[in-house]
Amino acid sequence: MSSAIPTLAACGALGTVYGSLLNDRATVERLAQAFTQPPYKAAPKAPVLYVKPRNTIADEGAAVAIPLQPGTVRIDATVGAVIGRRATRVSEAEALDYVSGYRVVSDITLPHENYYRPSIQLRCRDRFCPMSQAVSAQGFDLGVATLRVLINGEQVYERDFTGLVRPLSRLTADVTEFMTLEVGDVLLVGPPEGAPLARPGDRVELEVPGLGKLSHTFVSEGNGGEER
Repeated sequence: MSSAIPTLAACGALGTVYGSLLNDRATVERLAQAFTQPPYKAAPKAPVLYVKPRNTIADEGAAVAIPLQPGTVRIDATVGAVIGRRATRVSEAEALDYVSGYRVVSDITLPHENYYRPSIQLRCRDRFCPMSQAVSAQGFDLGVATLRVLINGEQVYERDFTGLVRPLSRLTADVTEFMTLEVGDVLLVGPPEGAPLARPGDRVELEVPGLGKLSHTFVSEGNGGEER
């Protein structure tokens, strides 16, 4: 990461990493008909959250194991907001005051289309959440940011964050309406529609101007990256 980007050297211990599903308008529109069917019966009214537990957390350069079946993973490339102070029932207007920094996050999952009670086996495998260092929130505006995904040096995907159902300020306010976010927690703003797939042997890079880069590789399960 460029030395010109201010990292949060003293950001404290990493807390819980929360992911948010169905926070992309294109995804919600595509699934609109499915929401009327069982088991959903209606579109969600509140944020749909999941946890990336400790075994999923990985650093820059991690080798992430892909199981032989299905042999591919989806890279839900996103950004995570680092909570800088205890947040309970914060207002949308004040929400960003509780964000001390950001992380570039490769939220890896096995490919799936069912968003009802997401399976632990899909999203919570070892090293399925590589994250960059935390970068200071000062001067960074997620609303105008872009994120590029490169696989083996070739750009395969680009997203911005203008299509979020809940922009970060509203997402933080809505989440803290029913739960408390603690210092060091990371709130992922959610996966994009049409996220790219990767396979063993691929090298992945995520780039966000103003936040820096995150890179990691994929290996076959049992080939230097077996589950622990």
